[in-house]
Amino acid sequence: MRIGYPCINRSIGCTASSTFRLASYTEERLKETVKGNLVCLEKILRYNRAHGLLFFRITSDLVPFASHPVCTFPWQEHFAEEFQGIGAFIRQHGFRISMHPDQFVLLNAPDEGVFQRSIADLVYQVQVLDLMGLDTMAKVQIHVGGVYGDKPLSMDRFTDKYGQLDPVIKNRLVIENDERLYTISDCLALHERTGIPVIADSFHHALHNHGERFADLLESIRVTWKAQDGIPMVDYSSQEPGKRVGAHAEQIVPEEFRQFLHETRPADFDIMLEIKDKEKSALSALDIARGDPRLVMGKKR
Repeated sequence: MRIGYPCINRSIGCTASSTFRLASYTEERLKETVKGNLVCLEKILRYNRAHGLLFFRITSDLVPFASHPVCTFPWQEHFAEEFQGIGAFIRQHGFRISMHPDQFVLLNAPDEGVFQRSIADLVYQVQVLDLMGLDTMAKVQIHVGGVYGDKPLSMDRFTDKYGQLDPVIKNRLVIENDERLYTISDCLALHERTGIPVIADSFHHALHNHGERFADLLESIRVTWKAQDGIPMVDYSSQEPGKRVGAHAEQIVPEEFRQFLHETRPADFDIMLEIKDKEKSALSALDIARGDPRLVMGKKR
């Protein structure tokens, strides 16, 4: 078990998510921005390594407009050395890495244009992981998509569209349940049809389920992950009091996280904390999990 957080570190004074407006796009602007993002990504990873946080989700904004037609600059070749260096650091220190496209990546969209743009974005994110030399335990996670007025048909369409993907994308892709449309059980059904591994989001499951206990689904989820995929990834958060239903917590609630760890034993998985104060709550979670036998390299070094 590794514990981590997504995209942004609020302690180190930089961001790997810098971007700019499409109207101001130039190759020089792109090169300058990507260079800064990669420098900051390495700083984040060094911070995480020093503090025992070995699961990290890389921002989709690492290379702005990488999947947009405006971007014809060969960023892959230009920054190959930087990507290789970051990847070597990741491998050396046993990190687990993921990426997560935005909500506009919809494989089951009826609109062919949306589908093609979704593929372009997935190609970009897979390229990032490939350029770093990471194995197929580094994943790109997506939601199933919309229901478009007919859920069974939309699940059929996901199956068909998934089958059209290049194996290079398939080897990295995983699907996640959401809080309104597709449950963990729905994702497991799609796994049976496609072989795609399933990420379980515990907070989404609490909001949208068929009455199953989260812990009772973990074995069914585990078997969707093959050896080359690594152990499962799980997203964890909780409800922010006083906010709309589904609003992620600003800070971890220690008692709730402690209970989550207790209820899910002995299932082993890497935990992505989708909590808004990022590394602060991740450090608290690491302290709470210190005595858990599943934890990998939980102590500072």
